[in-house]
Amino acid sequence: MNTARIAELLNPFVHLPVGRAPSAPANEDASIPHPSESASATSQPALSPLQLQQISIYIDILQRWNARISLTAIRDPEEIVTRHFGESLFAARSLFPTASSEAPQTLADVGSGAGFPGLPIKLWAPQLALTLIESNHKKAAFLREVTRALTLTGVDIQTARAETLPAGSFNLVTLRAVEHFGSVLPVAASLLAPAGRLALLIGASQQAEAHRRLPQFVWSEALPIPNSRERIVLTGSSR
Repeated sequence: MNTARIAELLNPFVHLPVGRAPSAPANEDASIPHPSESASATSQPALSPLQLQQISIYIDILQRWNARISLTAIRDPEEIVTRHFGESLFAARSLFPTASSEAPQTLADVGSGAGFPGLPIKLWAPQLALTLIESNHKKAAFLREVTRALTLTGVDIQTARAETLPAGSFNLVTLRAVEHFGSVLPVAASLLAPAGRLALLIGASQQAEAHRRLPQFVWSEALPIPNSRERIVLTGSSR
């Protein structure tokens, strides 16, 4: 896919000041700057040519594999960019506003599937040591091919269930589009090291369940994802 078009499609997700999205209510805290205000001070620079080329390669591989195994119901490449890469990179932008060395050393993506959000977060913050947890062998094989094609280092693909991994092993754990969300949530939380963060890419209707399932967590304000009516990034840590 053309990298200039990818950059155009991803612009709302990587440039918006964190905490402000087009779908946000009009009565939001006025202290949060509008995207048009102080953009140079609050926006992350555009994705690099290398990152855009990696995303293009990723899309090509995803479409080829998707013809053989079910990785995503989305077939249109532009929708793949906005729905999968856009959402994942918005999460990366919210977790690591400057993509700096302050990022946690270890990230586990539970139920990785087609690699979202884990691999795009790795593209955003290459210094992360990423573990992709995917029990389906065919999907794990896809993740290995993408990792090789993008020449990524520091990526460990675990063909296993998350509950079999050592507890307390990761500084950051991500969860997106998994089956049985309520039962997987405590398992994902158990993987966190002390003071670690759990980042959920979910529908707004699932926020109450997250609070109920993990009452010991302190949750940040949910961030509405651009161009979505109900998708949010919700981040929490244990008390």
